[in-house]
Amino acid sequence: MENSISELVERLGSDEDAVRKMAVFKLQSNIGDPSFADIFISEGGLTRLRYLTLNASGNTLAYSLTSFARLLEVDKGWDLVDQEVVERVVELIVTHPLVNILRGAMSILVSIVSHSYTGNHLLQDGAFGFRALKPAVAIYPQFLEMLVNRLSSADHALCANALQLINSLMRDSITNESDMEWPKFIQKLQDLGVIRAVYSLMQGTALQDHVHPLIEFQSLTKVLLRKWRDIPLHLEKPEHRRALKGIYLASLRERSQDGGAGTSDELLNSKKQNSEKWRRLGFETESPAMQFEDTGFLGMMDLADYVRNHQDEFQKMLLEQSTKTGHHRCPIARASLSVTLILYEHFEVDKSEIDDSKGYLLLESRSNLDRLFEPLILHWTRLHIAGLHAFFRLWKATGAELEDYEKIVELVRILIESVVGGALRTKDVQEVEEEMANFEYSRLRGLQMELLELTYEDVWGQHLRQMREELYHEALQFVKEQRIRCLLQGAWFPTETTHNLDSGSEKQSWRYAQLSHNRRFLHFGSFDAIEKGCPELDALPEKIDLSMVSSVVSNVSASSNDPFYSTTNDITPAVSYTKITIHGYVHPVPAAGNTQKSNGHNRTPSKSAQEEMVLLSLHPPSPSVASEWLDGLLMLLNQQPITAKTTRLLDLISNYGLKIRLLNVRFDDIAFAGENPPVPSRVGLDDDYYYDVFGGS
Repeated sequence: MENSISELVERLGSDEDAVRKMAVFKLQSNIGDPSFADIFISEGGLTRLRYLTLNASGNTLAYSLTSFARLLEVDKGWDLVDQEVVERVVELIVTHPLVNILRGAMSILVSIVSHSYTGNHLLQDGAFGFRALKPAVAIYPQFLEMLVNRLSSADHALCANALQLINSLMRDSITNESDMEWPKFIQKLQDLGVIRAVYSLMQGTALQDHVHPLIEFQSLTKVLLRKWRDIPLHLEKPEHRRALKGIYLASLRERSQDGGAGTSDELLNSKKQNSEKWRRLGFETESPAMQFEDTGFLGMMDLADYVRNHQDEFQKMLLEQSTKTGHHRCPIARASLSVTLILYEHFEVDKSEIDDSKGYLLLESRSNLDRLFEPLILHWTRLHIAGLHAFFRLWKATGAELEDYEKIVELVRILIESVVGGALRTKDVQEVEEEMANFEYSRLRGLQMELLELTYEDVWGQHLRQMREELYHEALQFVKEQRIRCLLQGAWFPTETTHNLDSGSEKQSWRYAQLSHNRRFLHFGSFDAIEKGCPELDALPEKIDLSMVSSVVSNVSASSNDPFYSTTNDITPAVSYTKITIHGYVHPVPAAGNTQKSNGHNRTPSKSAQEEMVLLSLHPPSPSVASEWLDGLLMLLNQQPITAKTTRLLDLISNYGLKIRLLNVRFDDIAFAGENPPVPSRVGLDDDYYYDVFGGS
């Protein structure tokens, strides 16, 4: 093996380009083996590989760069890395068009930027990471721009290499640069369009080719958000003071232009200028820095972005709120910070990168990749503004006051969880913004109640199911009484239309039916027309003893769209195709144990001995009457209702009962489970007290 490696090293120094090309071609496929690399280095191959990297061209250069990159990946060959090599590689990335050369060059820089400092580098001043590239980037200032442009390359491997290098530069900058330098570098990348390019990749179809660098970029985005949040707001820092001052000056923009507001420092420091200058903007106190404790500088950035990009709206909002009393004003600044926290929690920004990598291992298949990517997090600012607009809209729509603030925050949280959390990977951010803007308040409240039920279901489980059963039983008894009262009230039913052969006209007759007050008999009678007043029971010539009824059948549909009606209105139609048929026996069937025996006389025949027959047929004139009478008769016979209208009414009553009970119970009451609360002391009390039972207090 050593002989073959020695021969390979010798060919690398050949005067013939074809020989060097074949040697370095073989080298690139073997240099990734650490044992091979050790022998290659001991045979003096490093010097010749470095020479080819600096001077070769075409495929020989491409193979040399790939070999060099693979050697660095096994943590060997660092003696070759000096400023001349770095400058050569940066030059190739900026100026060379060939894809195979660019891939190797970028891979080399990824290793250099990502390599930890060991003290053995030949770079000037022991520089490593992004600092190792800065002298070369100063010579080729278009380096970052070209790098971002490569993210749009049709070659997926080159695109992945470019993103991998950007990730390495970002991570090194965040980790090793000063607090003044890394934000500038991140801002420069954003200005060059890196967010737009990565967002397009995340929504594209080539996820498998880009999955690793895309996941890393998504994780780095969370690292950045977390780092910004962890920076406390200190007005002693010039950039923090400028940001807060910019928000305040934006609120006084018109007055400042008139020259009557003083200098910016005077505006910020003057307490005489306005005793509520910060609370007017929506802060809780006149010390705004304290309110950024939970959001840090991230909250300041989000608020400043909104004020800067929506100055006219900000001015209009302040003007509108100034006309309202204090507890009716929408706290703009406070709302902005709340939306920042909602987004922070929604995207689980505090989730570690280790958890992200574990998630990737569990989601290797292509079908599960959509669950792993969160492209919308790249448009954090747009989501924040959309959430803030939703807050303002809900505040206005509900007529909220300051004491309702947390309720509005919870609604916005549910809105973001529903719209942003439910968005597909390929859904554009503009569609998300529009959906958040058009989300109906009633639908949002419905989601809130569903989540409330699920929350209590998780906490109380069995008790909640028992409550549902009790409420459904109560609702069933209520609806039963309501349906039976409809029968007690009576109703008119059209009968078969008769034809007069002499005149050729049709005549409509009617039947009136009503349940007796003791609920034992169903009275009915036929009439030529509907009378103004309801007939008395004594005027109804026929009746059915309900103990004779064996069954009630009908063709009423169980769905909400009943096809048997010619109209959906409750106005009496000319024709009704719905039919309720009451079946029964000629003689009433006595209850069990009450059958009397008499010598020489026959007993009342049993059900099995009697023939079932039709006792009465009714044609309900509308869906409402059909539901009331069919289910009323069934429930009167202690049977379950079957129509859709009654079912919906049962669900409505039981669900509202559950929601009312849940809204009257504090969630922290569960803390008392298994532990009795302390008994209040009676020290200082006498016997002069009473209970206001009806007052509720």
